[in-house]
Amino acid sequence: MNLLLLRNALVYAPEPLGHRHLLLGGGKILWMGAELADLPAALSVETIDLEGRRLLPGLIDAHVHVTGGGGEAGFRTRVPPQGVSRFTRAGITTVVGLLGTDDVARGPQDLLATVYALREEGLSAFAFSGGYHVPPRTLTGSVRGDLVFIEALIGLGEVAISDHRSSQPTLDELLRLAADAHVAGLMTGKAGILHLHLGDGPRGLELVHQALVQSELPPRVFHPTHVNRRKALFDEALALAAQGCTVDLTAFPVEEGEDAWSASDGLLRYLDSGAPAGHVTVSSDAGGCLPVFDGEGHVCSMGVGESGALIETLNETVRRGVPLERALPAFSSNPARLLRLAGKGRVAVGADADLLVLDANGAVHDVFAAGVAHVRAGQVLRHGMFEAAG
Repeated sequence: MNLLLLRNALVYAPEPLGHRHLLLGGGKILWMGAELADLPAALSVETIDLEGRRLLPGLIDAHVHVTGGGGEAGFRTRVPPQGVSRFTRAGITTVVGLLGTDDVARGPQDLLATVYALREEGLSAFAFSGGYHVPPRTLTGSVRGDLVFIEALIGLGEVAISDHRSSQPTLDELLRLAADAHVAGLMTGKAGILHLHLGDGPRGLELVHQALVQSELPPRVFHPTHVNRRKALFDEALALAAQGCTVDLTAFPVEEGEDAWSASDGLLRYLDSGAPAGHVTVSSDAGGCLPVFDGEGHVCSMGVGESGALIETLNETVRRGVPLERALPAFSSNPARLLRLAGKGRVAVGADADLLVLDANGAVHDVFAAGVAHVRAGQVLRHGMFEAAG
């Protein structure tokens, strides 16, 4: 076992713990304390002095197009897959991959293979079964089968509602999908959630409200994302969070005067609203296209989601006066709890050694995934097999 001692870290776990030293080994945090005892020389411990820099849990991104998204304006608009260093240089140590609009040319086999490749390169990676459309594409023939028998699949999504690109699912169809995800979660201890893409359609979260009223399913099963894309939709999401759903803000760019909230605006408003602080997450939509449509559904322009939007959102929220320990859970412990990822999202003895170190300006200084350094002093140490080519 290779041991790594991190000295003089200012730890946010996410709650502030003050200055601590941490011993990492076997992918875990083995010890953490304020006073450093002498270690036997035979242990051959590597030591890194963090010089008082802030140490946080590695960020968890629960909405990533790891195979690339896009395709709404022809095959040339399909976004390329995401390499491992795209995540680690942004402080992300855990990703959940998914399929979006294009769940035909891209399928669950490709998604799962990409997740396994990211794991081989040192990242913690999981995926959702299905994609935008109903019935969902699966590997075993059913959502429950996928979640029960395929370890890396932890939920269903991103199923699209209130969007012209969706399958226009009915309430009955939505309830059946949510029930399959929920039961599979009960059987396996996995998240068992239905991750819902919200478009900008006027129906908003109406289907989810109906599902909560007309079924026995617990609110935690429904995880709507992009809820900050319209201000009225965000208000609906606040009401859902008060009922027990966890809502997801997307860190996409927002133009001045646009009828949307940036992820930082949304997080500030959420935290000030009195809604449960543990029921909000922030994700990047990295690798997904960010299209703008005209009134006939044609793409006018297109951007691409970036992993770096997460750390930018966290820093912007802190700059606007939110204490780090109050903003950080939406990027760490909240998604870990929702996704039932034991050992993730916290800095604690026995937790996974997925750690992010920030410099004085909030930039990513160091990243450790399962105790292995991927970024040191702002420099990427580990690339994917084909990232270094060219």
